[in-house]
Amino acid sequence: MRRAKLHEAESAANLRHTRAAHAEERSQDYLETIADLILQRGEARATDLARALGVTHATVVRMVQRLQKQGLVSSLPYRSIFLTTKGRKIAQQAKNRHELVVRFLESIGVPPVIARKDAEGIEHHVSEETLSAFERFVLRKKSRD
Repeated sequence: MRRAKLHEAESAANLRHTRAAHAEERSQDYLETIADLILQRGEARATDLARALGVTHATVVRMVQRLQKQGLVSSLPYRSIFLTTKGRKIAQQAKNRHELVVRFLESIGVPPVIARKDAEGIEHHVSEETLSAFERFVLRKKSRD
């Protein structure tokens, strides 16, 4: 009975962690996409962001408002969206995580197109310890090749 309660508590904690990760995941995807649009086009507009993320303009507006409240972006109505220093830092971290997961998946034989697709979900849910293990593996493999 005691073991079952411990398992239940661990399971609940894992689910809470996953729910929190999902909330952060959307924010990170927006920040990373805003950074990419600024790099590619010199600006990030809500319509371009909606198209890039496959969501409606209204969804983008709501998320941008949320990101503004968190101090991650700045924007004026009908103007471009800009990353704050904090937003740029999170966007870069998300991009680095994504690229590391892609490199890891490719290094174990996953085709590049699938590795990029799969990395979209994995990058948000792995711990720093797992990412470090991915990096060690990629570096060892690279040094052997």
